[in-house]
Amino acid sequence: MLFPPTGLASQTRLFMWFIMRKLKHFLLLAGAISSFSWLGWTYRPVQAADTQPEPKQFFEKEVLPILQSNCYSCHGGEKKIKGGLNLTTREDLLKGGDNGSAFNEQKPDTSLLLEVVKYEGETKMPPKGKLSQKQIDTLAAWVKMKVPFSDKKGIASGTAHGPPVVDAKAKAFWSFKAVEKIEVPKVKNGAWVANPIDAFILSKLESKGYAPAKSADKITLIKRIYYALTGLPPSQSDVENFVKDTAPDAYEKIVDRLLASRHYGENWARHWMDLARYAETNSFERDGAKAYAWKYRDYLIKSFNEDKPYDQFIREQLAGDELPQVTRDSLVATGFLRLGLWDDEPADRELSYYEQLDDMVSVTGQTFLGLTLGCCRCHDHKIDPMPQKDYYSFLAFFHGVNGYGNGPEGIRHFVNGKVEPPPAPPRNDPKNPKKKKLDQMAYEQKLLELKNEIEALETKVGSQLVAGEKDDFKYEANRAHIVAKYIGKYVTQEESERYEKFLKERAELLKNPPEGGEPVMAVIEQGRTPRDTFILIRGMPAAKGAKVEPGFPSVLTDAKPNFPEVPKDAKTTGRRKVLASWIADPKNPLTARVMANRLFQYSFGRGIVRSASNFGYQGTPPTHPELLDWLAGELVKNNWHLKPVLREIVTSNAFKMSSTPAADMDRVDPENDLLSHFDMRRLSAEEIRDTLLAICGNLNLEKTQGPSIYPPVQKEVFQGQSVPGSGWGKSNEKDGASRSVFVYIKRSLAVPLLNVFDSPDPDSPCPVRFTTTQPSQALGMLNSDFINEEANKLAKKIRKESGDDAPKNVKQALQHALLRTPTEKEIARGVKLIETLQKEDKLSYDEAFRRFCLVVLNLNEVVFLD
Repeated sequence: MLFPPTGLASQTRLFMWFIMRKLKHFLLLAGAISSFSWLGWTYRPVQAADTQPEPKQFFEKEVLPILQSNCYSCHGGEKKIKGGLNLTTREDLLKGGDNGSAFNEQKPDTSLLLEVVKYEGETKMPPKGKLSQKQIDTLAAWVKMKVPFSDKKGIASGTAHGPPVVDAKAKAFWSFKAVEKIEVPKVKNGAWVANPIDAFILSKLESKGYAPAKSADKITLIKRIYYALTGLPPSQSDVENFVKDTAPDAYEKIVDRLLASRHYGENWARHWMDLARYAETNSFERDGAKAYAWKYRDYLIKSFNEDKPYDQFIREQLAGDELPQVTRDSLVATGFLRLGLWDDEPADRELSYYEQLDDMVSVTGQTFLGLTLGCCRCHDHKIDPMPQKDYYSFLAFFHGVNGYGNGPEGIRHFVNGKVEPPPAPPRNDPKNPKKKKLDQMAYEQKLLELKNEIEALETKVGSQLVAGEKDDFKYEANRAHIVAKYIGKYVTQEESERYEKFLKERAELLKNPPEGGEPVMAVIEQGRTPRDTFILIRGMPAAKGAKVEPGFPSVLTDAKPNFPEVPKDAKTTGRRKVLASWIADPKNPLTARVMANRLFQYSFGRGIVRSASNFGYQGTPPTHPELLDWLAGELVKNNWHLKPVLREIVTSNAFKMSSTPAADMDRVDPENDLLSHFDMRRLSAEEIRDTLLAICGNLNLEKTQGPSIYPPVQKEVFQGQSVPGSGWGKSNEKDGASRSVFVYIKRSLAVPLLNVFDSPDPDSPCPVRFTTTQPSQALGMLNSDFINEEANKLAKKIRKESGDDAPKNVKQALQHALLRTPTEKEIARGVKLIETLQKEDKLSYDEAFRRFCLVVLNLNEVVFLD
């Protein structure tokens, strides 16, 4: 038989195929040779046993079993079929589905059927895993025959679509199996291995005959680790000190310092906010505020900085009000379940309530388990082995939770270690009718304003002090005396009087807090008696089906929840605590895997499983499954502490690789699935804003908690709101330059700079940030008021430091932005630009240099790592 080669162009193949077909008869008749190979084609004489199989028999014997076991559950039978595609008859296959015909009669090799089974396009079938090469070759041969079907009635009837089968085969899927202890592989180049992570990556590279990329240079490396751990750029002095430090543990010392920095918690809290669909408003027309939502953000920052064990982190967010010891933080943590959309004027209140429950089920399943549970609210899951019953059994854990509201339904007060309902509204002082008591929100806002004013004056004095007096100034009791001592030197008389006034106001507020303790946005349940839960046909509350009890996804466990007896005075059912304990159990096959993958993802820029919140059949299989399980095991081994595992990841040689691929790797492995080099990445929206502020010397790092800040937004942006400007406050210049993690997130109004650089849509969890390249990014970076003001500040700062010397000015501007010494060519180009602007556009030197600074802030090297 003759087999066409795969390496030649199609036209060449067809021509040579024609020639070889003609030669075949001559060679057979001549009998000169028994076989030959040429240009990758093989010829051998056709024996009697080599006769081509009859097409219909080939279909019945070879093709049909593949379709029945892999395709007909979604694309066969008499019920509704997936994507409109039915594969049970030739007519239906030719007709195709939502994406068109599955077979191309003119060019069979380009048929959609082959594209999807080869995993070459966006759609990959079957979703539970790629077919074997033998099966793919069988389907390719069938397509080449022009997809014959059998005439036997019923032979291709397939399996009628029904509830997903949850059997031993389904439970054997890689992510549903228990995490097993993994042995670290042995490698040839042991010198490259800094820790086990390197061994797993190098082992796979060596098995393919490849080698890892070279190490990144020190400037690249320090920028990479600063952004990975803190989301901020290093300072110039940080870079210079690291480059000069020749100690063997110089890098490890930086890692330990950054892991201990409070900026670490701010950065990793932002990652979790993506997963928690964090926003401070409800969406819909009015998009009203979620009171005290910012306390959940502060809880995240504190938790990551304290390296709170991940299993405790889970329990607090799902059931912090049901724990044996309820704390203020555990109560705040339950805000995780309150962050979703809320319609304050629903047409159907019962349906609206189930929308809230669906949000809780979906975000819990995706965030902690990597399961798309929300897909089976209205019907059985179309892909994963999860029947609709599993969804409602899972929902039953949350069915005691009351619907959210902006009043008592959404707020609880923490009073002397106890959770209490909201108190009555604040009353006026009867002795002084003009004096009104502040409610808690206004009270905390006023305290924050006073704190900022006091700290600004104290910083002004404290920065000038030296030696022992500087140490004395650390104690609050000494500050007023020291400030007064330096009136006329470090502060004016007016500033001193304002300082004393602010201190008195703060002391008075602290003596008279609002009644009722501290309010927080938290989960509230109806009481100890749970509501009955029914399967809702098509997800509609008006069409209740069979009653269900709380239960875990059947593909993961056969165990039933064990609910302890609920005390008579309990305010909750206790069900969420049972669910949280099951999710946080080290034996759960998904929890540790999903979080270990996220640690890797936020360090390397991509996960071992790229579909970070979908570990089901349609998710992307892990590129390094053994490494993923090893990391999951390490997470549990370290008592669920994240920092030790994260430290292991970022101190690996794999993390230190250059982003330049070794020879041919970009062709051989364009997606870098083998991790032969470090992926170049663009900074996130928040990192870009914080970096621009840092370059220009304006980033305010003093804010560590409290109500969110409001960066300036142009009035044109407000026109998209039903009430332009509604719900957007105004921060002073200093507060407005705080880190982006503290920016107020309003669902109906996104800060333009963050929005254009792909900040997440907070309406749903965001497991992976998209990175787009679009004209509005360049236009915004060149023309926005924010960027132009920052360029002006940078220009003034540099002019103050280095005068009117153009080469010096250019060099300093580039050093500030790029954190490296610019080349002479780069300096010369900058000087030439300034001279051209002065000569041709008649600009002053000040304006020409400001525009050069604007160009510097727009350099790719500013917003791209490596």
